[in-house]
Formats: sequence, C-alpha cells, structure tokens
Amino acid sequence: MKNLVLSLTIACGILIQSLSSFAQAPAPAAAPAAAPALKDPTMEQRVADLEAYINNGARANAAQTNISSKVAGPGPGHNAWQMTCAALVLFMTLPGLALFYGGLVRKKNVLSVLAQCLGIAGLVTILWWLFGYSMAFHSGSPYWGKFDWAFLKGVDSNPNTDYSAWVSHNVFSMYQLMFAIITPALIVGAIAERMKFSAILIFVTLWMLIVYFPLAHMVWGIDGMMNGVWNPAAKIKAIDFAGGTVVHMSSGWSALILCLMLGKRLGFGKEPMPPHSMVLCMIGTGMLWVGWYGFNAGSAVAADVIAANAFTTTTIATAVASFAWAMAEYVLRGKPSILGFCSGAVAGLVVITPACGFVDVSGSVIIGVCAGLVPFFFVTKVKGWIGYDDALDTFGVHAVGGTMGALLTGFLATNTVNGNLVNNLKDVGGKMDQANPATQNGLANLVGNGLWLEQLKAIGVTLALAIVGTIIIGFITKAVVGLRASEEVETIGLDLAEHGEEGYHGQT
Repeated sequence: MKNLVLSLTIACGILIQSLSSFAQAPAPAAAPAAAPALKDPTMEQRVADLEAYINNGARANAAQTNISSKVAGPGPGHNAWQMTCAALVLFMTLPGLALFYGGLVRKKNVLSVLAQCLGIAGLVTILWWLFGYSMAFHSGSPYWGKFDWAFLKGVDSNPNTDYSAWVSHNVFSMYQLMFAIITPALIVGAIAERMKFSAILIFVTLWMLIVYFPLAHMVWGIDGMMNGVWNPAAKIKAIDFAGGTVVHMSSGWSALILCLMLGKRLGFGKEPMPPHSMVLCMIGTGMLWVGWYGFNAGSAVAADVIAANAFTTTTIATAVASFAWAMAEYVLRGKPSILGFCSGAVAGLVVITPACGFVDVSGSVIIGVCAGLVPFFFVTKVKGWIGYDDALDTFGVHAVGGTMGALLTGFLATNTVNGNLVNNLKDVGGKMDQANPATQNGLANLVGNGLWLEQLKAIGVTLALAIVGTIIIGFITKAVVGLRASEEVETIGLDLAEHGEEGYHGQT
C-alpha cells in the first residue's frame, strides 16, 4: 500500500508539473522587431548623471529612453548606506529593545520578552513577504497599495524611483521591514508579564493587517492620503520623517488599550515590581540609541545632507532629553537614576523621530527639553493618578512622545534644512524668506503657519485607527485563545510556564 501511494504521488507530481509547464508555455510568436540601438551619452549627459547620483537626485537622462547611461541602476554609496541602516534598525529590536525591556521586567519573565521580540521578528517578516510590503508601499489608493508585489514579486535590485533613484528596491523593502518588526514589538512593554504568547502572535498578525500596513501606506506610500511631502493629491498634507505617527503613536496608543483590556498584573500596587537588571536595561538603551541612527538618518533613503541633518538632530535631542529627565529626578527626588537617564534617552529618540529630517539644531534642543519633561510627568504622575498598569511605560514614552513629536514637527519644520518641504506644501501657508529669492515660492520657516493643523489631522486619524483597531483585534483574540495567562502561570513566571526555560539558573 505504501508503495502504491508513493507511486501515485510521484505520478501526480509529474502530471502536475507537465500541465503547469504546458499552461505556462508561450504560444509561438512572430520574431520581435529589432530594438533601435541606444545612443551613447555625451560627456555633458554623463556628467549630469554623475551629479544626480552625488546629489541624490533623479537620474538626469532617465526620461531620454533613446540614450544609454553609464551611471544607471542603484548607486553603490547610497545602497551601502541603506543596507547599513537596515541592519541598525534590526539591531534596535534584536538585541536593543529585547535587552531594554528584558532588564525592566522581573527575572522570572525575562525570557518571555526575548521570545516575544524574536517571535514578532519572524512573524512580521513572513507577513511582509506575503503581502505586507505590497500593501504598505505599492501605489493603488490613498489607504493601501495593490498586491502586485505579493511574495515580493518584482522587488529586485533595480531602484523603484517612487522612493529612491539610487537605492535598490529590495534593499528599500528590507529597510522598511525593520520598521515593521520593531513597531509591534514596542507594544510588548505595556503588556509584559501577563499576556499569552499565542495571543500575542494572533494579535500582532491582525494588528499589522488592520493598523500598521494601512497607516504606513497613508503616511509614506507614494499616493498615501497623509504623505504631504511627496503626494500632491494628499488629503492631509502632514509630514512624518521617520515614524512619529506610523511607529510610536500607533504602537503606544494600541499598547494603552491592550493593557487596559488585560488588566493589572497580580500584586500590582501592592507589592514591589522593580526591574531585575538595570545593567541590561542600560545596555539595551545604548543599543537603541546607536540603532536609532539607522532609523532616523536612514529615512532620508540616501547618504545625503538630509541624512546628515537627521543624524545631528537625533544626537542633540536624545542627549538633551536624557539629561533633562534625570535632572528632573534630581530636583524632585534628590537622586538622578540610571532608569531616568535611559527613559529620557528613549523619549528623546521617540519625539525627534518625526522631526529629525525637517528641523534644525535649535529645534532639536526644544524637542529634547520637551521630550525629557513631558513623558517624565506622564510616567511619574499621570500613570499613578489614573492607575493603569503600563508595565514598562510604553504609553508614557511612545504614545505621549510620538504624539507630541508629530505636533512639534508642525511648528518647528523648516525648508532651510529640507528643501523637499516646498514640493507640495506651498498652499499650507507660512513665512517666506524674503532675503532669499530661491525660497520665495516655498516655505523658509513653517512656524506659525497651518502645518500644525495638518499634523493635528494626521494625529486624529492615527488615534482613531490605533484605538478602534486595537479594541476590535483585542476582542477577536480574546474570543479565539484568550488574552491573559492564568494566575498560576503568572505566579510561576512566563519563562518556565510558556517557554520551559529560565534566564538565570541556580540564582536566588
């Protein structure tokens, strides 16, 4: 019987392969007409192409299809920068965020945080390959893209000029994948130590489909409804350089809703739940800070002057916020803590994210001070007043910080550091630089104009999508597998109960 089944299986396989080959075989066609030979570019045209590469502009001869190019395809410098940035953004999650969050939980749950970060990385990558990238970045509608790039079909090493003239399409896709990985991983901080691993996998799958992929398209997609810089038909002319709305607001507000649905940890407010390793937390913070340069400067999608500005403003804002948070502790509590320095640094990174490529150094200092003080107030005061159990302060840092950063971007953005702001934002209003004729038709400084109103609209859309989407997904997940681990599992710890391992053997 086994041999018969095996024989039938082989025969069916051969038949299916034959039919598939027959169906795919093209019908005989007439020999195509010989394509006309391309003209060699002149020296001036070759220099123009080289200048376009150096300045990260569109290839000068791209529209002249009868002329060959000696500078075609991806540019090695920009491509190398983008691959480096993609690796840095993955470094933010693995190991950066994993160690940052892992150090903040109790030692019986440290491996559960690591498993959640690893599991999300694998799951989101599969979703990205299946349809996520196409849904987020293909053109199609203001809300989501067509599925022509499903299974990453056609996503090859040639540039997709919708997003870059000099970076390979597959490299751009991998770079954006790293954003998609870290965003749901941020939610883990609010629901740490009490949510089932199976529930997290189901929740993240639905959350990516309903919240992240559509929001990424609306803000960054070439025809997205909130892509104010690059889409002239955008309904909301907002700006978000590296993810204030897409990453931090979406994850932070979803985290708040989910932790409210889960309820408080056993013993919350009655027994101490200090971080088990501030050493791991500090190491994770340093990794996040380093990786964040890929997150922010890499969002220029080129090694150019805008990336350099984003690198600079990210550094300044983060350092100022870290210092401001710790000094606020010093004044109010008498001791600046390592947790304060770490929390301030992450808050600074969050708040500067949507603004880093649009603001100057003075703007980054303002953002750093706000990032150090406002999330500090929410984490140390508002959280206690309301009584929600946001275990690792995802809401206080990412939701509050991301929302504030999106709004501050509307007040502080200036085209003196990013000329792309004049592309489609002229009708938003603003001050013109009368001393510089080159900006007479653009926006030299957007302070006091209508851009902050556009930012408010984008904030409203993000809030609605994240909150309503999370409520729906939360109830679906609860109905399918339940959200919360049992009291017994929570008491033992998720490490042993759900993963059969311990982070520290033989230690009390």
